[in-house]
Amino acid sequence: MPELPEVEVVKRSLINKTQNLIVKAVKINDGRLRYEIDRKKIKKIIGLKFKKISRRSKYLLFFFNKDIVMLVHLGMTGKFFFVNHKRLKYKTSFYYDINEYKDKKHDHIIFNLSNNQKLIYNDIRKFGFIKFIKQVNLYQNAHLKHLGPEPLSAKFNIEYFKNYIMGKKRTIKDLLMDQKFLSGLGNIYVNEILFFSRIRPTKKIKHLSDFDIQKIIKFSKKVISEAIRLGGSSIKNFSSSSGKKGSFQQNFTVYGKKGENCSNVKCSGKIKKIVIANRASFFCNKCQK
Repeated sequence: MPELPEVEVVKRSLINKTQNLIVKAVKINDGRLRYEIDRKKIKKIIGLKFKKISRRSKYLLFFFNKDIVMLVHLGMTGKFFFVNHKRLKYKTSFYYDINEYKDKKHDHIIFNLSNNQKLIYNDIRKFGFIKFIKQVNLYQNAHLKHLGPEPLSAKFNIEYFKNYIMGKKRTIKDLLMDQKFLSGLGNIYVNEILFFSRIRPTKKIKHLSDFDIQKIIKFSKKVISEAIRLGGSSIKNFSSSSGKKGSFQQNFTVYGKKGENCSNVKCSGKIKKIVIANRASFFCNKCQK
């Protein structure tokens, strides 16, 4: 599943390609995504302009005039293709490749845009979704209203962290995966953050020192910033319009490295794998305490 860095890369690519274009028509090949496409609502964006595209957590927000916002979650395999006026097809992120033969049967929604261009929503497993919301009600939407601060925001600080965990009995891995505490992180990046923080994923939050918390905040910001810079992680279903691939996975220190030697200097530990809440957790058995 795309995490915050991958969705941020999609957002930046879409801004470059669709800003100020007008939706001329919408073709629905298959509206049976995670939630059925509301055909009446999607028709209301015909004739409207892409004013702005932003991201909140793992969600993409397309702002149109007339107070309409299109909320998109990519699910496991959701992706956008952009077709220009010369009929050249481009990717909008690094985590997939173009295969015209295979792609066509999974092109579910086609937005015909001004200047004979197209934006295509493609989703093999159909776990993604597209919804339409009035802008005035946007942040009261059930998908957005309970999200915690983002890792790179100033709100994610030691005061917030300490206040949130007060009286709670959870593991640090569970906490960092909780979108109500911190939005946008998923399993890959939480594993990496805890490795750099030298904190074991099973550690109870009540046992975290102020120094532990400071390390988690520091490395959350550092890991996410670096992942965005490198275009995210190209894993499984997850290259850009320029043909590049997301390369953060080449810098993994712990994720998917079961049995390998720890990469920390002077550490003789091995990377172990355990399962916490049905998710794989990778950690060093020596330097993560």
